[in-house]
Amino acid sequence: MKALVYEKYAENNDFESVLQLKEVPDPTPKSNEVLFRVKAAALNYDDIWGMRGKPLAVPLPHISGTDAAGEVIAVGEDVKNFKVGDRVVSHGNMSCRVCSRCTSGREYDCKKRIIWGFQTGPLWGGYCEIAHLPEINVMKIPDSISYEDAAAASMTLLTSWHMLVGRAKIKPGQIVLVMGGSSGVGIFGIQIAKLYGCTVIATASPEKLGQLKELGADYAVDHRKEDWHKEVYKISKELAKTKDGIPGIDVIFEHIGGSHFNKELTLLKYGATMVTTGATTGYDVPADLRHIFFKGINILGSTQGTRAELEEGFYWMGKGKIKVIIDSIFTFENAVEAHNKMPVSYTHLRAHETSLHLVCRL
Repeated sequence: MKALVYEKYAENNDFESVLQLKEVPDPTPKSNEVLFRVKAAALNYDDIWGMRGKPLAVPLPHISGTDAAGEVIAVGEDVKNFKVGDRVVSHGNMSCRVCSRCTSGREYDCKKRIIWGFQTGPLWGGYCEIAHLPEINVMKIPDSISYEDAAAASMTLLTSWHMLVGRAKIKPGQIVLVMGGSSGVGIFGIQIAKLYGCTVIATASPEKLGQLKELGADYAVDHRKEDWHKEVYKISKELAKTKDGIPGIDVIFEHIGGSHFNKELTLLKYGATMVTTGATTGYDVPADLRHIFFKGINILGSTQGTRAELEEGFYWMGKGKIKVIIDSIFTFENAVEAHNKMPVSYTHLRAHETSLHLVCRL
């Protein structure tokens, strides 16, 4: 089969010098594995980290790709829930499934957890014609969802769902602030919060504010302004008049960090929640602890999610309640171009400005 392979790390982001479209042996499924012909695979920033060999030295030679969708062509003898012809998408969070964390529904906290297509290998990822995964790490795709949309949503939808539903446990009527609403996770954050009957205030750069409204945000705020948080607080004061009379935010969807973090803390109500999954503008953040302990604020970390949460998210995608916005679609032969676009796009993502769903169609 054909696969996108690199055998050494790329210096200075020179991905073209290391990425090769080459023939590798077809995989044979183990007894618990599903073999599927990949129809579409989405790029994730893990793929860039892998080629850089930083912050983790991934196995070489390497096939990247955590988010892949395709058609089942073979199953192992112990596979019970899939058959040839099924349409499937990957669940890239691979865990042991038997430790106390896994068996209590917290496989994202498993000490043996690895990310398929990033930490797996050699030559085990989704950027190939035929991929293989344990049965527990694939999921059927509703008929109404395309392979491209399924691949693009695999990790980002799961991350957003786990943040808001699994960790923050959002409730109807809450005011949710989605930071970086035009990013990959932000796009889903807005839609999930609206699905749950919340009032959504989302932030983005000026040119993206209209997109936030199209996604369902009730209010859109330019986070490039120095006093953007004052505008958010003013909106919450108006909303309080028809709600509980208490201005402020119930849940903040956070993934950008940097200088925004402390401003976000000032916006939270007493007993409110911030859920965070990243720090794209900086890890070292100023924080006034008084906002945390005096107001009893909950700060929740979040990463990945469970297979059940992925199924929930895809159920609502299948019903048309959650949609994917794909930045670009490339052919497999033009995968190098897609990878070269990724770091440039990520420059914008670091400023939480843009959606980033790049898909290669096989």
